[in-house]
Amino acid sequence: MTAGRYRVTVTTAGDPLIQGWWGDETVARRKFSSWVGEHGSRAGARVTLVDEETGERLTEWPDPA
Repeated sequence: MTAGRYRVTVTTAGDPLIQGWWGDETVARRKFSSWVGEHGSRAGARVTLVDEETGERLTEWPDPA
């Protein structure tokens, strides 16, 4: 069971490092930004924010474009 609708995940080289769930999108977006700052320098790091209710990936770092 998860604690909220919005999931932030940090992966390194495709393997999960840390995940968290929040019920408020604004809070989840702040955590996303915080984790980019904390973990973004790790080799192969990727941070994603997903709306678990819709399955939509709301944002990710680094930008895939």
